[in-house]
Amino acid sequence: MKKVFFFSSLVLLSILVAVPGYAQNFKAKQQEQEKAIKYAYKKKKITELEYNKLMREQEIIKQTIEDYNVDKVLTSKEKNAIHSKLLRAQKRLRKYKTNSEVY
Repeated sequence: MKKVFFFSSLVLLSILVAVPGYAQNFKAKQQEQEKAIKYAYKKKKITELEYNKLMREQEIIKQTIEDYNVDKVLTSKEKNAIHSKLLRAQKRLRKYKTNSEVY
């Protein structure tokens, strides 16, 4: 009985420790996207106009994250909104990088 209790408490403790590490880090994802955009522009994979559009979108995402983090609580609706913005920006960058235009 003691072994079962010890094992179950150990599993519960490991889950509680792992949950905060599993939380989505939107700021890091946004900064990673921004670096990818700058790198693509530097390597001439995207045009200046595309670069400006993508960077404007990154500023909007950054502002949205800051607005939602004012109360230090992200609701599921806010998380979904941020995630969808990041996903949309990622798809747009991929599309711009592979649009097969010669510059």
